[in-house]
Amino acid sequence: MKKRRKIGREALMLLPLYIFTIVFILGPLVYMVVLSFLQRAETWGVTSQLTLKNYMDILEPVYLQTFAESFKLAILSTVLIMLIGYPFGYFMAKLTAKWKKRTMMLLMIPFWTSSLIRLYGWIIIFRANGVLDKLLMGLHITDAPLKLLYTYPAVVVGMVYALLPFMIFAVYSSAEKLDWSLIEAARDLGASRMKAFLTVTLKLTLPGLLSGVILTFIPSMGLFFIADILGGNKVVLVGSLIQDQLMKAHNWPFAAALAVILTILTSVMIGLYRKVSGVKDLEGIV
Repeated sequence: MKKRRKIGREALMLLPLYIFTIVFILGPLVYMVVLSFLQRAETWGVTSQLTLKNYMDILEPVYLQTFAESFKLAILSTVLIMLIGYPFGYFMAKLTAKWKKRTMMLLMIPFWTSSLIRLYGWIIIFRANGVLDKLLMGLHITDAPLKLLYTYPAVVVGMVYALLPFMIFAVYSSAEKLDWSLIEAARDLGASRMKAFLTVTLKLTLPGLLSGVILTFIPSMGLFFIADILGGNKVVLVGSLIQDQLMKAHNWPFAAALAVILTILTSVMIGLYRKVSGVKDLEGIV
């Protein structure tokens, strides 16, 4: 009897979590999938007629080109984030407890401000005769203002800036659990620094690195506001396409189909992460 009461209390305590999951996660996901198979109405909204046209339209060259450009930007941004974030997160894990807290606080402070406001700060830096131009001309590196704003490199910088902390925290979470004595043992057995890094450090911190890749690759395909603000609508991402279909073309089913494809891509990457790393949860996610 006591055991049944205990089970009943536990189920009652978990009930709000189940309700939240169904209403705010499962419900919208099911709605998005169903919507992707409906047909757009001639004037507004959708009809109840089922169709595969929304997914077939994604195969059109113009939309495939958008996916290709999004993949290109996502790969470039992720590689740069890896090159910066992995060493940062690794050496951050080797700091003393006092400096770990300070560094973590410095990384979290930008999140207290809206992303849009922070991106507008980059406009001040990149614009003609802005902070960067004055600095470069003051150092006699350039003779004339550079046209950096509303360019592809500006969008890449914005992506790296916005997503870099996710890679750092993911790598840090994995490196903090690293047994440093294993590295010392590898060095004592004759391994060079590079060999010890490749065979011990990299292997043990691989879950964090792969987690950081997932946390940066997928968002970099959908953060349309970065491309809009720093790219001046010259760089069109899948996220930009979804926004245009929702807000301008009012083609909700097609936008839902694009979102389903991104969801499937995310699920595939998480599945590969679990298979390669053998870890169920993403590193750096509380």
